[in-house]
Parts: sequence; C-alpha cells; structure tokens
Amino acid sequence: MNEKFFDLKKEKQDRMINASLKIFSANGYKHASTDDIVAEAGISKGLLFHYFGSKLGLYTFLYDYSTRFMKLELTTGVLSSANDYFEIRKQIEFAKMQVLRNYPYMQRFLDSCAVENVSEALMATERQRSVLSDVYAVLKNQANRNLFPEDVSYEKLDTMLDYTISGLMHARFRDASFQPEMLYEEIVSYLNMMKKIVYRK
Repeated sequence: MNEKFFDLKKEKQDRMINASLKIFSANGYKHASTDDIVAEAGISKGLLFHYFGSKLGLYTFLYDYSTRFMKLELTTGVLSSANDYFEIRKQIEFAKMQVLRNYPYMQRFLDSCAVENVSEALMATERQRSVLSDVYAVLKNQANRNLFPEDVSYEKLDTMLDYTISGLMHARFRDASFQPEMLYEEIVSYLNMMKKIVYRK
C-alpha cells in the first residue's frame, strides 16, 4: 500500500474505505468489483490502484485497518473492572457501535472475511485472522462465571448471543433500517432479557 493514502483528507480516505467495505462485504473477495468500488467512492480506478496496487492490496489493507480499528475501540471501550458477563457484552456492543458510526460496513466486512474461501485472500490476511477472536476471548474472560446457575452453559449462551447479535445486524441491513444507535438499543434489550432469565431475577 502507498502510505501517501494517509496524506489524503480524512473525508476522502473514509469515502474510499467505506465504499470498499460495502462492496467486499456484499460480494466477497472473488466477486467484489473494483469498478463498483470506484463508482461508490466517486473516484477513478487509477487513483484506487495508485494507492493500493491491486484488488488484493486493497482487501489486505481493509482487513488490517478494520482489525486494528476494531481492536482499539474494544480494548479502550471495555472497562478492565467489568466482571458481569452481560455488562461486558453491552460495553463490547457500545464499542462496536462507535466504530459503525464512522464505518457502517466494517463489522459486515469482518464477518464476510471470517467465511472467505478464496486462497489468495486467506493467505494475505492469515497473520491477522486470530487478532479479534483473541481480543473477544480476553474481554469475555473477565466475566465472573460463578454468577451463572449450574444448569446454564456459558459457552452455549455466548454462542447463542453471538448468532443473535449478528442476525440482528444483518436483518437491519437487509431491510435498509440500519442505524448504529438503534441497533445498539435493540441488542441491549436482548441482553437485558437474557440477563433476567439467566440470573432468574
């Protein structure tokens, strides 16, 4: 990648990043078109390749940028003193909401990368692929599992909430109603409901 990309005005950087995140998240690496990306960003293809060299170069940059950006928000947004599982999940979702205010398609892009099957894309991002899963594991491990009743599986609950939260986000994109703040409130309502059920209060 050409480091001079970061000399561009922030608005133009974000326009190019958001256009790329949108097209890659919707189509996957193989079917994402640089023609669609430049049309979405309102730039020339020559400019795109000037900064990123190739589609693979752009994809690799996006993955690295998204991983670093999300990691920073998560590690600064979740209090180290938090030990209630549901409160930690709320803080995680709030941190993600802050990201999605600037980059609405970043989480969808990361989700699509998790199921990517094109070898060159996988090889280009291999070193970074465990970064966020490791961050989530560390944050969630702050939770005091002794608060859970013996008949509630932490692992199953965590997996169920992962699928629920992911499903809610994808549903809001499908029906064109995605707004980070509204999604966050919706997710919190599910977390509050599950907290009452699990702690039986």
